[in-house]
Amino acid sequence: MKIILTQEVSGLGAPGDIVEVKNGYGRNYLLPQGFAIVWTKGAEKQVTLIRRARSAREIRDLGHANEVKAQLESLKVSLKARAGEGGRLFGSVTPAEIVDAVKAAGGPALDRRRLELSGHVKALGSHPVRVKLHPEVTGTFNLNVVQG
Repeated sequence: MKIILTQEVSGLGAPGDIVEVKNGYGRNYLLPQGFAIVWTKGAEKQVTLIRRARSAREIRDLGHANEVKAQLESLKVSLKARAGEGGRLFGSVTPAEIVDAVKAAGGPALDRRRLELSGHVKALGSHPVRVKLHPEVTGTFNLNVVQG
């Protein structure tokens, strides 16, 4: 089955890529989850739009990725959250909130889908956050969650 990816799927490709997958994987997982659309000649025109949007959002090259990594690792990112007894949060910190906190700390604009958390952030304190900037470059910074 030939499909066009609309979102990044690890091990398969990036948005705008045209890939061949097994029928069941495409029909039962990728299409219902919205990760892909069926390939047609008309849909191939959409690929150019998806690729254009991706290139505007994506880190340009390896050198740029290393610059962003250095910038991220020097940041002191702090996020205020409501917490109860014992420092336990009401809910958890979302990737979108982390991206906003990085931008507020003077960091670069990141894509929330590129964040890799070790688990859910549900307590006050310092939490490591990994960001996959480039296939070869992964940046790490500490997120400090404080009572807000």
